[in-house]
Amino acid sequence: MSEIELSCALPPGPEFADLAALAETLGYARVWIYGSAPLWEDPFVHLALAAQRTSRIGLGTAVLIPTERSEMAMASAIATITRLSSGRFRACFGTGFTARSAMGQRPMILRALTEYVTAVRTLLAGETAVIDGQPARMLHATGLAAPRPIDTPLWLSAFGPRGAELATSVADGVIGPVHPTLPTAITVSGTVLETGEDRGSSRVRDAIGPCRVVDWHVAYAAGGAAAVDAMPGGSAWREALESETPEDERRPRAFEGHFTHLSDRDRLLLEHIDVATMVGERSEIAAAVANLAAAGYHEVVYMPTGPDVVRELRAFASVEH
Repeated sequence: MSEIELSCALPPGPEFADLAALAETLGYARVWIYGSAPLWEDPFVHLALAAQRTSRIGLGTAVLIPTERSEMAMASAIATITRLSSGRFRACFGTGFTARSAMGQRPMILRALTEYVTAVRTLLAGETAVIDGQPARMLHATGLAAPRPIDTPLWLSAFGPRGAELATSVADGVIGPVHPTLPTAITVSGTVLETGEDRGSSRVRDAIGPCRVVDWHVAYAAGGAAAVDAMPGGSAWREALESETPEDERRPRAFEGHFTHLSDRDRLLLEHIDVATMVGERSEIAAAVANLAAAGYHEVVYMPTGPDVVRELRAFASVEH
């Protein structure tokens, strides 16, 4: 069984730096920040605040969307957080399914993601990259940025055999299925039950609901009415969406509250969500984390949600791993 780190992931917003500082005191190995411009504030601003509020905990992005920043802007932002955090930063990139779907666009193709990450790595190394057909390099003078090379780990959110293959050549690690050669993290949602608490209680459903209803959001965005109607409670959720939203706005607005909040129509789904996975008393959660370690994962990234994120962070940190 491999050693496993317990980390957490949170949205960029007014509470991020405070929660990152709390996560450090609770012993989490790393705090990852979400990245999606249609849903949340700028992650690098909040990473800078968190870097100044903490001294030990690692910082990471889960995930950065290349089409939201040029290669040079991304390299400069990564250099900034790496300096402010004294090297505690890890940048993970993805194809941007949610962020791009919320803007009516398809996710990036893997080849474009690979070329982007390669260019960012080249810039951070202090070398010349070719961007939009032209040579480009970081020109920051001495004292205006950390000297190159800047050795920030660059990860990919990689799923499927093609993603794993590409990660082998361009990434230092992955979020996704266990990779054959690279360190791998997995994201999980759930809640630790109080002694004797019913796993189907309203507290549990409110706590895990924001992460568990995303399947309905994705189904509607990817497959439309037919796809979401085939899911439990999907037709009622869709009818609520369509009754309150103009037709041309339905796809993006399906993602309202995605991963962090429950809309009124999302609450129609709470009786249908999974209340078994990563929901249990401390011994049950500890066993689930141990199983992930045995499967080859190096890091479990816990995504606390619901009305009392502080409670969720404290409870999950108390689980032996």
